[in-house]
Amino acid sequence: MPELIAKSALDGRSLTLGTVTLAEVEVGPITSVAVFPGGGKAVAKGLKTLGLAMPAPNIFAGKNGARIVWTGRDQAFLIGVEPPVLEGAALTDQSDGWAVLGLTGAEAVDVLARLVPVDLRLAAFPVGRAIRTQLNHMNVVILRSGDNAFEILGFRSMARTAWHELETTMHMVASRAGMKI
Repeated sequence: MPELIAKSALDGRSLTLGTVTLAEVEVGPITSVAVFPGGGKAVAKGLKTLGLAMPAPNIFAGKNGARIVWTGRDQAFLIGVEPPVLEGAALTDQSDGWAVLGLTGAEAVDVLARLVPVDLRLAAFPVGRAIRTQLNHMNVVILRSGDNAFEILGFRSMARTAWHELETTMHMVASRAGMKI
């Protein structure tokens, strides 16, 4: 019988160009939580055991290594821990379906500005915010995890394409910063 070995989407790849670093991030389990109509109180009770609650739109929160990320109306991703019993919701393991890229550095927002149709500058998108949007032509969820730090959750099947788009744009931003005008 063949033995299946779990592998990351990008083999733990990392790259620094100029002031920006792009790296694959291991976040642990990712579970989709879709609240059934009328199931909000039961879900709240289950999430309370983790010190979490269903997030408001475009928000994520974390506690003790567990994070909950808004992904749509009455939907969220529970990241980093196995889910507790959440009566009142459909739970789906999404761990193998998503790849997570970390983009950090002083010019990270400049890289994303060329690929994302949303204002991700700190004043408009502060730490703790999450948004479902496009990265060029790919659907992603972007988290603002620090003043100069983002996590980009994308479909695993598009991980290499997302990496290529970000790397190409990082080259452009680094080149522009190095130009003398």
